[in-house]
Amino acid sequence: MRKFFLPLLLFFICIKIDAQVLRRPVAAGYLGFGAYSLNHTDIFSFTANQAALAQLKNNAVGIYGERRFLLNELSSYTAVAGIKTSSGNFGLKTNYSGFKDYNETLVGLAYARSLGNKIDVGAQFNFHNIRITEYGTTSAIGFEVSALLHLTEKLHTGIQISNPVGGKFGKNNEEKLSSLYTIGIGYDASEKFMASMEVQKEEDQSVNVNAGLQYRFVKQLMARVGISSTTASGWIGVGLMLNTFRIDVSASYHPQLGLTPGLLFIYHFEKKAK
Repeated sequence: MRKFFLPLLLFFICIKIDAQVLRRPVAAGYLGFGAYSLNHTDIFSFTANQAALAQLKNNAVGIYGERRFLLNELSSYTAVAGIKTSSGNFGLKTNYSGFKDYNETLVGLAYARSLGNKIDVGAQFNFHNIRITEYGTTSAIGFEVSALLHLTEKLHTGIQISNPVGGKFGKNNEEKLSSLYTIGIGYDASEKFMASMEVQKEEDQSVNVNAGLQYRFVKQLMARVGISSTTASGWIGVGLMLNTFRIDVSASYHPQLGLTPGLLFIYHFEKKAK
């Protein structure tokens, strides 16, 4: 029983996210990094801002997994796919968090397109599901809308709104998906270096600031480092690019809960445009 209740307690108390919301990766800032950029966007960038999907250059898929605080029961997995079309780009996001006795899943369908050279817009509809052994399952529908504004070739800003209304769990709709509002800004100093920051306000939570830097040492090797203010937790990662394939090894550290290692894979079906 202790093996069951300890991870569950950590889920509800130690993570800075409402109980009704699907658990975001501990290193969410790492995963969505590049959303506020033109030179450093990848298939995972739309997990931070759906409008970033408009900058997808080729069809791609990706998968990311992390072991929260080195506990199997708190593991989280995210898979994404993006398809480029002449009428806009489509994305699919799936997420699984937890273990056999308690888990949360999400399936999201996203769409984004460019409105000229300065503005990208995007939206995503999500199906959330929570399953607890001996208690059953409950589900809710949520949505997200976003926009990116390319002020110059180097400076970019954007906004994302998640679940402003609706999206309730339970037979009596007693638990609502919490709303989340995000404003971000990114600076492409060069094709090798960028800096990004986003300010998040989640319903009934303190304001959170995610900030990070990325540097590409050579064409095949890059590194990222960042921090999340509300938990004073930092993250770092190194990515290796081999033609159409990329692998990242990342880690985040929480002052009280410890280390969370992560592994990311991306595959482009065509050689990524330079």
